[in-house]
Amino acid sequence: MKKNKKNTKDFIFEKKNFQVMLIGIVFIAVGFVLMSGGGSEDPNVFNPEIYNFRRIRLAPTLVLIGLGIQVYAILLKPKNK
Repeated sequence: MKKNKKNTKDFIFEKKNFQVMLIGIVFIAVGFVLMSGGGSEDPNVFNPEIYNFRRIRLAPTLVLIGLGIQVYAILLKPKNK
């Protein structure tokens, strides 16, 4: 005799995983926005703004933190039911 098995389709990620992923995406997006800009209208004129703290230190740090948050969100263990 065949037993009736429930055919449940469970997702690998839960709501908490997606919330943490969204936070990571926001960190990455803010990092790339802070990294943009710094060009000049005249290509013969050097603009030293490209080497300021925001573009060299802050923005890449935010991107790396966002990537770390993404890895954490993927490895976040689901609740036992």
